[in-house]
Amino acid sequence: MSKKIAVLAGDGIGPEIINEALKVIACLRDDYGFAVELEEGLVGGVAYDKTGSPLPEETLDLVRHADSILLGAVGGPKWEPLDYSVRPERGLLGLRSELNLYANLRPALLYPELENASTLKPDVVSGLDIMIIRELTGGIYFGEPRGVRTLDNGERQGYNTLVYAESEVRRIAHNAFQIAAKRNRRLCSVDKANVLECTELWREVMIEVGKEYKDIELTHMYVDNAAMQLVRNPKQFDVMVTGNMFGDILSDCAAMLTGSIGMLPSASLDEAGKGMYEPIHGSAPDITGQGVANPLATILSVSMMLRYSFNEVELADRIEQAVDQALKNGLRTADIASDNTQIVSTSVMGDAVVSALR
Repeated sequence: MSKKIAVLAGDGIGPEIINEALKVIACLRDDYGFAVELEEGLVGGVAYDKTGSPLPEETLDLVRHADSILLGAVGGPKWEPLDYSVRPERGLLGLRSELNLYANLRPALLYPELENASTLKPDVVSGLDIMIIRELTGGIYFGEPRGVRTLDNGERQGYNTLVYAESEVRRIAHNAFQIAAKRNRRLCSVDKANVLECTELWREVMIEVGKEYKDIELTHMYVDNAAMQLVRNPKQFDVMVTGNMFGDILSDCAAMLTGSIGMLPSASLDEAGKGMYEPIHGSAPDITGQGVANPLATILSVSMMLRYSFNEVELADRIEQAVDQALKNGLRTADIASDNTQIVSTSVMGDAVVSALR
């Protein structure tokens, strides 16, 4: 039975990088017999321009009936003056919430060919392979009450609520322990339990769940120290798990260890393994339409889709090997270029991955 993938290109460079990922999917279909159906939908700023909503009902219906979702990027300066409720980012948050995509997986893997692209010394980052697991549908991004109010003295005050239910922490904990069991059996839970009661509960629940995984080494770290350690000695980490806001920050920090945010994919999963897959970078309006965006994070997101939602591990491995081969051949987009490498366009890099895949 064929798999149905909802394709949401979004804004900015989204259509450009999605196009290269679709080349890879077409190769899998034509050369490897991967049965797949693709259907496109609107999300983000382009959706608002055409429908008045960053997440139209038609798109919601599409993603609900799809087996998986491939997303480009959303947002841009054009839509920043809009009311908060209809900004492109609300479409992204709406997808996560409506589909209950609570587990966000963000690998930070450094390809040997890109050791010199990192801003850290090669001996610090060489061999880096971290998986950051971020709780995605709770925490301060979704907590209520929230808003901006006017105090009795006339001063405006912004407020948001950090809240996690025990069940929310427990389910992401199980995800993290199970993924750690498939790697090096080390899990670091990141919190701020010395200041925030909400994350004190987080730590307590992590310890409780950890008793069910006696072969996994569980450690704890405050988020400020974790940020410092990611820069000082990132290879001490294998799997990290944390809440929504901390995960948002730490995963971008880890991204730069690998040389470019343009190299890193992500997966957002529900309890049944259905997922939305996207590069962790934004819509990059400053380079939109120039054909210079790095498509590798989006192509690697397809690999994650095959691995985590479709259990096509061999095909996932083939994509990752094809990306590695393109890099070994000396091809680079501008964001990862260095001496003795060839700077190529978005489409040429995509074609190179397909060529290696074949």
